[in-house]
Amino acid sequence: MIKVSVMYPDAPEARFDHAYYRDTHMPLVKQRMSESCRYYSIDKGLAGGAPGAAPAYIGMSHIFCDSVEAFQNGFGPHAAELMADLPNFTDITPVIQTSEVMVERG
Repeated sequence: MIKVSVMYPDAPEARFDHAYYRDTHMPLVKQRMSESCRYYSIDKGLAGGAPGAAPAYIGMSHIFCDSVEAFQNGFGPHAAELMADLPNFTDITPVIQTSEVMVERG
């Protein structure tokens, strides 16, 4: 299984609408990707590692797929539409990382 992490760096003047991201954008991603996206999670940054430090990322999502190919097949055909939705909730350029999930436990 792979995980595509979409991370939005925190900055003093950054705009990020968590409600829109949670209620509109990510459900749209799941709808467009259909079965290619097994599930996703959303994080809201609270703090950095040191006491009182700002979070490195104001928000992020993790899209879990069976393979890189499954992600590409699910996201690729809808990439333009999904990327065009970004200005509706943020002015931040996301950092994207694809990882292999090595351990997953409940």
